[in-house]
Amino acid sequence: MKTAIPHPDETNRLVALKSYDILDSIPEQEYDEITQLASELCQTPISLISLIDDKRQWFKSTQGITDRETPREYSFCAHGILDPTEILVVPDARQDERFIGNPLVLGEPYIVFYAGAPLMNKDGYPLGSLCVIDKSPRELSQSQLNALKILAKQVVNLLELRRQNKALETLKNLLELRNTELEKMATIARQNVKPNVIQLHDTVLEVVTESLKPNPEKLSSLLKDTLKTVRIIEDGISKMQHYE
Repeated sequence: MKTAIPHPDETNRLVALKSYDILDSIPEQEYDEITQLASELCQTPISLISLIDDKRQWFKSTQGITDRETPREYSFCAHGILDPTEILVVPDARQDERFIGNPLVLGEPYIVFYAGAPLMNKDGYPLGSLCVIDKSPRELSQSQLNALKILAKQVVNLLELRRQNKALETLKNLLELRNTELEKMATIARQNVKPNVIQLHDTVLEVVTESLKPNPEKLSSLLKDTLKTVRIIEDGISKMQHYE
């Protein structure tokens, strides 16, 4: 048995995988339908959506087995991500030096035939594989291989949609928090501005009246301008209350 070497850009590949927040998530119908269809099209008893983590391969969806993960060192898919442009096909793992002695070949699920289409994201990082498995040696037709590639792209589309929805949810929460903060600020402003305007109004009237007593006409004109300004401010406060 030969354990697959790490991907050439393994650090960034793992960062890309983590960005989808998919590992250890609950089963979802959309993914299960893809593995079910893959098994039916390829006529295999087992189909998996396998994501290659640092020390394990974790299965987002499974058909034909109940395990949710296995050690990465035993992973067929870990070999597959080394060339993410091609489907890895292993007609008979018992005759392939990479897998002779592999516990997944010698024991459950007794892998003999394997075909895995890489799950490559838009940045070119292989996240894992959509794979089909049989307990007997066999091959896939070209149409079956093409179908497996198409289904693998649909898995990636679901992952991208998940990441976008997570980002939108985070943005929504931030906006709601910001709106709450603005509402608090507006409440404080409404509570403080109007009393200050009234106090300013009274103070200005007192000062102006005392200083312009000898000139009644000028006093009257200035009082009108002052009252006009105060009304403008009060109108602004009223609009703030309207939008509360």
